[in-house]
Amino acid sequence: MRDQPAPVHILLVEDDDTIRRSVGLSLERYGYRVSAAPDGLTGLEMFRETEYDLLLLDIMLPHLDGIGLCRRVRETSQAPVLMMSARGDSLDVVAGLEAGADDYVVKPVDTTVLLARIRTLLRRATFTAPAEPAPADGTGLLAFRDLTVDTRGLEVRKDGRPLALTPTELRLLLEFVAAPGIALQRATLLRKVWDYGWDGDIRVVDLAVQRLRKKIGADHIETVRGFGYKFRR
Repeated sequence: MRDQPAPVHILLVEDDDTIRRSVGLSLERYGYRVSAAPDGLTGLEMFRETEYDLLLLDIMLPHLDGIGLCRRVRETSQAPVLMMSARGDSLDVVAGLEAGADDYVVKPVDTTVLLARIRTLLRRATFTAPAEPAPADGTGLLAFRDLTVDTRGLEVRKDGRPLALTPTELRLLLEFVAAPGIALQRATLLRKVWDYGWDGDIRVVDLAVQRLRKKIGADHIETVRGFGYKFRR
């Protein structure tokens, strides 16, 4: 008898008892394993003790808010982070994305939307497909001045040193290096990287590009005003 794969383990950090229970039960109903914390400090302790496949963090948390928690997580982990915000147009959303979150959902949480975002983040965290087109020499290596991208081994190096990119940042970079010198619309990146089949928040793209620039060097990605971004050859 074959061993069954372990269920995806999600850390849910939410201070509202009702929301924490309802979201946790909904995720468990769809086969996820959920560990829950009522505040940021407890969530941080749990994160340090156990490896999770994905973190679902409320922004407004006691003791340590979701933004601070996300920053602490990003110090040691590239696990997918999905933020929950009670105000979709608030500056808190921007701060959460700047802190390293991959995406966000607005409360009250729609279960269908939440599950779709979680599945997308998990797929992105485990994808293995190389960027297309591949280099003519078949090695999978692409070089851009101080930057080397291994599209098969999914490894990025700057000046010979490996870079720690989140799955979202890596997927975004692969889209760029697959089309160097070509301007890509924000909507196109939102669809290809975040797998949005509907209109999404372009701030997600802008802030992910901002984080990626800090890691690979701002001069590699050019802003095409009013359109999107272009990876410099």
